[in-house]
Amino acid sequence: MKLVAPSILAADFNHLGNAIEMINKSDADFVHCDIMDGVFVPNISFGLPIVQHVHQISNKPLDVHLMIVNPDRYIHEFQLAGASIITVHYEACTHLHRTIQQISELGVKASVCLNPHTSVALLGDIIQELDMVLLMSVNPGFGGQSFIENTYRKVDQLKDLIIQRNSKAMIEVDGGVNFQVGKNLYNAGVDILVAGSFIFNSEEPIETIAALKRL
Repeated sequence: MKLVAPSILAADFNHLGNAIEMINKSDADFVHCDIMDGVFVPNISFGLPIVQHVHQISNKPLDVHLMIVNPDRYIHEFQLAGASIITVHYEACTHLHRTIQQISELGVKASVCLNPHTSVALLGDIIQELDMVLLMSVNPGFGGQSFIENTYRKVDQLKDLIIQRNSKAMIEVDGGVNFQVGKNLYNAGVDILVAGSFIFNSEEPIETIAALKRL
C-alpha cells in the first residue's frame, strides 16, 4: 500500500479549518494528529478539543499519535473524540499488552510507536495484536527535523518480524519525509507515510500529497 497521512502539527492553526478542507479535497488517506504533553516529549501541541473539532469537519479517518505519559488514562476520551487509529509509545506503557487490548476493545485500530533508539525486537511478543507500528524517523517532539538513516534498517527488521509472526500490522513512518525518502520507504515495505512540513510548506499541498502517493 502507498498511503499518506498529513500531520496537522505543521498546519497554520489560525486557519486549521482550511487545512482540513485541503486534506478533504486531497488524495490523503488519514489526518495525523500529534498529541504532545510537554512531559513525554519536550513540546506541547494540542489535545482533545482540537481532535474533536477536526473529526467534525474531516472526511478522512483520524490517525491519533499519543506522545504522552500514562496514555491509558485518555484512550477512551480520544476514541470518543473520533480517533480511528490510536498509537501509544512503547516507551510510555508499563503494561503494553493491556493498553493494546483497551484500544482494540473500543473498536479502534491499535498501534505502537517506537522512538529512534528503541529496538524493533521488543515488539516480538505483541506484534500479532497490532494493527499498525509507527517508526519515528526523527526524535519526537518537533516537526521539520532531518530523517534518521537507520530507519531503513528498522523497517527491514519490522517487515521480517511481521512476516515471521504472521501479523497483519501495517508499517507507518513519521519524520523527515520527502520524495526521495518516501520512495525509499515505500520500496522497503512501508505502508503509510506521515508528512507535515513537507506537505504544508509546499506551494501546492494537494499535488504534493498526490505525488507522494505516486512514488
